[in-house]
Amino acid sequence: MKIDEKSWAILNCLQKNARQTNAEIGRKVGLTSPAVAERIKKMEDAGVINGYKAEVSHVKTGYQLKAIITLRAFMGRLKPFLSKVSDFKEVLNCYRITGNENIVMEVVLADQFHLEAFIDQLITYGETRTHIVLSNVIENNPITHK
Repeated sequence: MKIDEKSWAILNCLQKNARQTNAEIGRKVGLTSPAVAERIKKMEDAGVINGYKAEVSHVKTGYQLKAIITLRAFMGRLKPFLSKVSDFKEVLNCYRITGNENIVMEVVLADQFHLEAFIDQLITYGETRTHIVLSNVIENNPITHK
């Protein structure tokens, strides 16, 4: 699908606030509400827009720590890990990557004891490195036109 300037403008609006009405978006981008709705539907059908979600505070929901954990899987342990990782409720995002490590995970944890228990589960799959997130510098930055 070719994304023109108007569709990029709609995507920018949705990435900033997906709860805006089509009329609000239309006023910002210079289109009617039905034209905005039609473009959004086409982008959804084409897989450009994959969904909508709420951003939830990990701190306000009882998770005091956010961490980035990398895993360098032991020989023969990567596939078992990939089968198991979706069961870990702590994992927000998990990426299979190139380089010395195989996996990067973004996780939320209640406290350091929860972190220790979580790492104890991971070390059966490989060597881990943990980085505690102190603050967000950029989060959910919108994808923009080149």
